[in-house]
Amino acid sequence: MPTTATFPSPTDGTAIATYGWGDEVAAPRGVVQIAHGIAEHGLRYDRLARALVGAGYVVRAVDHRGHGRSVGSADELGHFDFTALVADVAAFGASLCAEHPGLPLFLVAHSMGSFAAQAVILDHADQYAGVVLSGSTALDVLAAELSKAEGPVGLEAFNAGFEHRTGYEWLSRDEAEVDAYVADPLSGFDLPDDAVPQLFAGAARLGDPAALAAIRDDLPILVTSGDADPISGAGQLVQLLGQRYRDAGLTDVTVTLYPEARHEIFNETNRDAITADVVAWLDAHA
Repeated sequence: MPTTATFPSPTDGTAIATYGWGDEVAAPRGVVQIAHGIAEHGLRYDRLARALVGAGYVVRAVDHRGHGRSVGSADELGHFDFTALVADVAAFGASLCAEHPGLPLFLVAHSMGSFAAQAVILDHADQYAGVVLSGSTALDVLAAELSKAEGPVGLEAFNAGFEHRTGYEWLSRDEAEVDAYVADPLSGFDLPDDAVPQLFAGAARLGDPAALAAIRDDLPILVTSGDADPISGAGQLVQLLGQRYRDAGLTDVTVTLYPEARHEIFNETNRDAITADVVAWLDAHA
């Protein structure tokens, strides 16, 4: 099991739960910071973290505010301030840089975590040796599409194009992984009505060419997704995201789409191959 601790949010002092793997690695290649998605938590990345440790990396993750152990009670699950969450991701990355001087720091960020990462690198790209965006999208375009829906938009909306067994088939083709998510009391909880709108509030800046131009041009970015992920727009919004970074002048942008894979690629039926691809990309940039 990973080590556990907390760090105080720079915004309001909230105790953010942290997890650590790989302290036993004698000569680490680098440090990987994991930022999880909405309605889940950091420990869901234990398998990925152990694979990264096996490849020679120290790994750290958190439970974002409003998630996992970073809440005072179960009633607080899903209640968060996304602006403060973004600041938490940046501050945790800065603390890892200070804790591991001389080692390259990578950010592996999924879904909501990837939206936070997109915001973080607009202002803090210098602290990262590379960024992996998983289950991501051109958020402003997705927001415009979802704005056409009537009433509040929750996670269940993304299951519309899939067989309905649990309501979370959009996450993975692996039924056991979907069932584990459904059975996890810290995952799949009901979101307050303001949760998704908070994610969309800053979407315009994430696609603003002037803001993107501030990212240092040698920051390596890997955008990786399943083309059956409903937030990917059949892969088109993932390709658009990568092209926006290239258009902003970034010189090392890779986009990888996995045929028929759904939203949680690290929990997909071909997860071992996907993890190996991410490790190879990290190794190439460490």
